[in-house]
Amino acid sequence: MNITFTELLPPTSEIAATMNRWGNDPELIPFIRPNFTKEALEAREAITVVSLLKRLKYNQIYLIYINGELVGEISYQIDPEQLYLKELSSAWIGINIGEASARGKGIGTQAMEYLEDQIKARGLSRIELGVFEFNTNAIKLYKKMGYQEIGRIEKFTYWQGKMWTDIRMEKRLK
Repeated sequence: MNITFTELLPPTSEIAATMNRWGNDPELIPFIRPNFTKEALEAREAITVVSLLKRLKYNQIYLIYINGELVGEISYQIDPEQLYLKELSSAWIGINIGEASARGKGIGTQAMEYLEDQIKARGLSRIELGVFEFNTNAIKLYKKMGYQEIGRIEKFTYWQGKMWTDIRMEKRLK
């Protein structure tokens, strides 16, 4: 299995279409974005080349390929508003293994390691992330990689008829 990471520059209509499919997949939506109401959970959004270009103003985005097939994305922002701990030189990260066939194969670990290397190279001193409490596989991955819980935001996202907590985690970089 040949895994490669490529910076999203420039976004193409094919990449946008794939990311649009992931972003509107009912199985993925609860895991990849907060949904503050049932209506938000059911809403769909258009991911286009234009929306990706706007996202690139605030995010460093890398695409994950296995044997040349696009299977996911990872990204980070520097010192964004959503940080739980408002510390300068912090990266907020996101990861999405969009293709079901790519999940459970260790790609998440390799993607996180690659992202951490990119963040270190930028001279940042810490990484922060949010993970919904029902995403137990991601929580296990983050703990295995040295992330520690730093807080919780109760009743943060809607799924399966109720509101769930967002767990905030961090990792200090050396």
